[in-house]
Amino acid sequence: MRRRFAIGLLTTLVLVAPAARSTNYRIADNRSYADFSVRLLWLHTISGRFMQIAGEVRVDSRDLATVDAHIDVNSIVMDSARSRRWVLAPEFFDAAQYPTLHFVSDPISLPMLTTGGVLDGRLTLRGVTAPIRFELMPTTCNTSAMAACVIEAQGTLSRAAFGMSAHRATLSDQVKLGLWITLGPATH
Repeated sequence: MRRRFAIGLLTTLVLVAPAARSTNYRIADNRSYADFSVRLLWLHTISGRFMQIAGEVRVDSRDLATVDAHIDVNSIVMDSARSRRWVLAPEFFDAAQYPTLHFVSDPISLPMLTTGGVLDGRLTLRGVTAPIRFELMPTTCNTSAMAACVIEAQGTLSRAAFGMSAHRATLSDQVKLGLWITLGPATH
């Protein structure tokens, strides 16, 4: 009887354990976006919004979260069709050759996704991978129920670090990059 109980308990634990560890989240691509802005002639700001982000937030057994986001460059929306063509051209994003921006964060504690703090990682843009630092904004989400949570992160990158050196006299080297990532349940 004791043996049968022990086997039943062990079987139950084995069946329940994978579900308890399944704490990954997908990036809800229909509710997430990234935006950028850069100063032109120190008077105007050029900005755009990338409407397609895919990826996931992986949470390991130590409750460390890693953000892995792919941003579709061609999904950019801008006020001017002319500006859109310009930023997609080889001198800026070079979307024909590099259609995706890819961000992978360093692991951070899961609670930092809600309390805010520094989110370091690596951004791949135009075939160049360089470090980037984002500031996570605090949110009202609860770490025990992260699905539908919106994570906001703000950072700055150097155009020159990614090979975008055209128009130095008229266009700022510093580009603001923001991420608004809505989490959804992981798909299996």
